[in-house]
Amino acid sequence: MAKLSDTFSIYLERRMARILLLGIISGFPWVLIGSSLSLWLKEDGLSRSTIGWAGLIFGVYAINFLWAPLIDRLWVPYLTAKLGHRRAWIVTLQCLILVCLGTWSLVDPTANLWGVIAIGLVIAIASATQDITIDALRIEQIGQNEGQSMAAGAAIAVVGWWTGYKLGGVVALNTAETFQGAGIQDYWQATFLVLGLVIIACNIALMFIPEKPPIERSAAQSATDARIASQLGLPGFAGQVMAWLAGTVAGPLMSFFRRNGFAIALAILGFIFLFKIGEAFLGRMSIVFYKEIGFSKSDIALYSKGIGWITTVVFTLLGGLFAIRIGLVRAMFVSGILMALTNLMFSLLAWSGPSESLFATAVLLDDLAGAFATVTFVAFISMLVDRTYTATQYALLASIGTAGRTMFASSSGMLVDRLNGDWGVFFIITALMVIPALICLWVIRDKLADMLAGAEVRLFGKEVESG
Repeated sequence: MAKLSDTFSIYLERRMARILLLGIISGFPWVLIGSSLSLWLKEDGLSRSTIGWAGLIFGVYAINFLWAPLIDRLWVPYLTAKLGHRRAWIVTLQCLILVCLGTWSLVDPTANLWGVIAIGLVIAIASATQDITIDALRIEQIGQNEGQSMAAGAAIAVVGWWTGYKLGGVVALNTAETFQGAGIQDYWQATFLVLGLVIIACNIALMFIPEKPPIERSAAQSATDARIASQLGLPGFAGQVMAWLAGTVAGPLMSFFRRNGFAIALAILGFIFLFKIGEAFLGRMSIVFYKEIGFSKSDIALYSKGIGWITTVVFTLLGGLFAIRIGLVRAMFVSGILMALTNLMFSLLAWSGPSESLFATAVLLDDLAGAFATVTFVAFISMLVDRTYTATQYALLASIGTAGRTMFASSSGMLVDRLNGDWGVFFIITALMVIPALICLWVIRDKLADMLAGAEVRLFGKEVESG
């Protein structure tokens, strides 16, 4: 087996810094529609159930695969020629998020709740669409036959996402508390203007990420369109249009099922759908729980965001090495069990009261489990995509995972209310939610192992052992 130092050296490649930046850009919008929006609504007197149901805006992440084929193939006028296909889309969507932040700064949620949520929905749509092209650009930074680099890239992407989310949360919460302490009445609205500066900085940094010309991808897509056109038998321009539409929509799905086999493909989709439901339940209500149990915004910023970012970065990098060395299937089993066990720490915190030491321990262990789970999950679906349809296939797989989390986790606030605010029982229930996914994984474990072992790109196994 390769030395640990040799494996870790993959993280020091220059392209990993680019992937880190892409992760930061992807993670930051979640600060806006997650932590910031939830706490904004909480401090303006809205109920837990309302906050929970407001989280339905995350549902767009579950369906972004529906328009991913268009993002994969349509060019942004003027910007695509200047910046490249992927970067043009990212800049356009970042500007839309910036406009939404400016609009939020003018709205009172108690007087216009639906307006606030509508703007949040626009941010979520822009962010979910942005993720389509960010993930494609990330995957395309790595060669198709570089299995170990793809695993390392997945870890770095997760580190970047959590950096954008955690440190963005530190900025948001501390800025809001500073404005509140200064006596500014609409302190959250003022905070959103500050967060807009982060969006501008992200767009500037994006210009340092290179993008390869899509020559091979465009050629492969055109070949697929030609095959479909010949099968349709429609002449002239009408035939070309129908072939383009069919190739755009059906091509990525046909490729996924053809490469993996129908039964394995369905089993993979089932596992992806179920894997992180419990984690999503906990995450959706965590900041509300911290506030109700007695922690201040500064406490939350320090333990959940600041320290949480450091531990997440460390554990994600270790998680990437862990996944490379023990194998993907076993890593997913271990991380799933860890997620369930660490959720129980929050039950202890709920029953013991606002203990800072227990809070820090719970966050530390939860970040460990979450980091391990996420990096194996991202590496897994990254290796499954066909480079001809990178954005569409990754968006499809990621959206299915998001669908499971969003469809169920939107009722998290209602569940806490049904339990009469018994947070301890709530977190026990979230721990049990991983069991169906692990059962699904157990059923297909041998087939998954054989599929990965026989793949041309060897992510785990002999390639790693030979160093």
